[in-house]
Amino acid sequence: MAKPAFDTLRALAIASQAIGFILIITLGTLMEEGARYWQGVTLAVMVAFALVIAVARLYRRNKWRKRHDAARREHDD
Repeated sequence: MAKPAFDTLRALAIASQAIGFILIITLGTLMEEGARYWQGVTLAVMVAFALVIAVARLYRRNKWRKRHDAARREHDD
């Protein structure tokens, strides 16, 4: 089974990180010193989102491996 050309989770991860960095820079520009707290919150949300995506990718990969192994065992029998 070939991997799809477009990986939705990878695109979501890249987009979320880009939006987060843009937000951090924008907050720093608009709020100056008052932005530190909100920049930290934004960074924490970015890290949490990245961890959720990593777990989802791991789950998807393990699910694919189990299906692939089951198909291989069925083919060998």
